[in-house]
Amino acid sequence: MTAGPERHLIKKYANRKLYDTRTSRYVTLDGIAQLVRDGHDIRVVDRDSGADLTQVILSQIVLTEEKRGPKQALLDYVRRTLVPGELVNEVERRRGNVEGMIDEAIERTLKQLRLPSRHDIDRINERLDRLTAELKRSNGRAPSKTKVQRRR
Repeated sequence: MTAGPERHLIKKYANRKLYDTRTSRYVTLDGIAQLVRDGHDIRVVDRDSGADLTQVILSQIVLTEEKRGPKQALLDYVRRTLVPGELVNEVERRRGNVEGMIDEAIERTLKQLRLPSRHDIDRINERLDRLTAELKRSNGRAPSKTKVQRRR
């Protein structure tokens, strides 16, 4: 049975060196990026003050990585770490509201131009499906009692 991702506490010294307390060795920004890519959780703190520097270090890594070309797993981790979930939910909710407003505006415009809307086309397709099914049931013979109504 394999263990899940490990949490690495990394201490940043005044001389800008980064020390991984889990592995008891110094690491580089590239080393931290690799830990993130491998699915490990990291936390970076200032050795003297204990201040959380995780966001600062991850931002530095992202800038470095983007210069080389984006790495999706790393960027996804940074998004999850740096962007609060409430903010993501709010953005998604507002995007849904905007999409609804755009759909309504399109429907109004189509109606003003007397062009069929998606709803109109869906109704026509449903009617065609019913008529096709009816024709298949009658084996291609013209329906005897059913009147085909024409819409104007």
